[in-house]
Amino acid sequence: MKKDRSFKKRKRALPVCPGAVHLAAVLAAALFLCGCGAAGSAQTASPESGASASSSAVDPDGVPVSSGDLFAMDTYMTVTCYGEKCEEALEASLKEIERLDALWSVGQSDSEISRIRQEGGGDLDPDTAAIVREALDVSEMTGGAFDITVAPLMELWGFTTGEYRVPDEAEIAAALKAVGSDKLVLEEAGDQVHLTLAPGQAIDLGGIAKGFTSDRLMEIFEEYGLTAGLVSLGGNVQCYGTKPDGSPWRCGIRDPFKSDDASAFLGVVETADKAVITSGGYERFFEDEATGQIYHHILDPSTGYPAESGIVSVTVVSGSGILADALTTAVYVMGLERAKELWEENREGFDMILMTEDKEVYVTAGIADAFTSSYPVKVIE
Repeated sequence: MKKDRSFKKRKRALPVCPGAVHLAAVLAAALFLCGCGAAGSAQTASPESGASASSSAVDPDGVPVSSGDLFAMDTYMTVTCYGEKCEEALEASLKEIERLDALWSVGQSDSEISRIRQEGGGDLDPDTAAIVREALDVSEMTGGAFDITVAPLMELWGFTTGEYRVPDEAEIAAALKAVGSDKLVLEEAGDQVHLTLAPGQAIDLGGIAKGFTSDRLMEIFEEYGLTAGLVSLGGNVQCYGTKPDGSPWRCGIRDPFKSDDASAFLGVVETADKAVITSGGYERFFEDEATGQIYHHILDPSTGYPAESGIVSVTVVSGSGILADALTTAVYVMGLERAKELWEENREGFDMILMTEDKEVYVTAGIADAFTSSYPVKVIE
């Protein structure tokens, strides 16, 4: 594997932690929560996408701040901007979220992703082309542990429809025939990019779209010359620069063994201009009424079943939101030993914090000094 991937390192990018943060909390709290997906069956009835509310104030240091909330990409989102042009930056950011959501939503029949599925491919919007390229890079980088073609499997299990069920082996075997990024054909001619799907294939950008979006918002923040900024896109939060007072952002990572307790952390990481994105099977799952068994939403593309790697929580810290977003899924699928190898070969691109089902916590050397935990911590050198 090559160390130098094609990910663009945005100068001011920092995706961080899951969970919507309202303005009052943003202004008052010193700690931001990672890994706070809904603890239970997610993706049920949801508010109308695009519904939003915003407010403006001045922070304790006298810096103007504007914050807005909306529901998009099947999650609640909050954007908070600090600086003289915070209101303009907020408006531009919310509009960009809505545009990308409309482009990639699997739930909207007129989205580009839906059109591609219906037609078996087609010409791509430049942003869709860019995110698909990135997805293919991560798929190669992780040996297929991250794969946007798992859409048929996600639908089979009901994670994209809310109609949860446990498929039988024959159904999974049939769906697996359409899974594999190597089956996608991406053709480029000048500025035109055309994607062709294999029979039965569909793509789902849910595991990477929020990372792309948060990176894009960092570019907007820079365009408007903001002092600081915080983006919380459901399972992703991205911080622009440091906090207004110059101190690092502090991100509390949800304890997966106490996922129903919002005050329980497995640890806290301090960072600036980095992505800190957390994923775990506790975020979205359902219980089989017949057996009582729990099935989570992070599927292993090689088996078609929820991943059983021994890892219960993955946090990735990176200067690229899109990379951090995709790797949280990939590492969860890969397991501890393969994750260590991946980091050793790409340590300049990301760091990670892992928790195993045995309640062991591992942190890579690049962020070990910035991470604290009440659990014993093992450093991956």
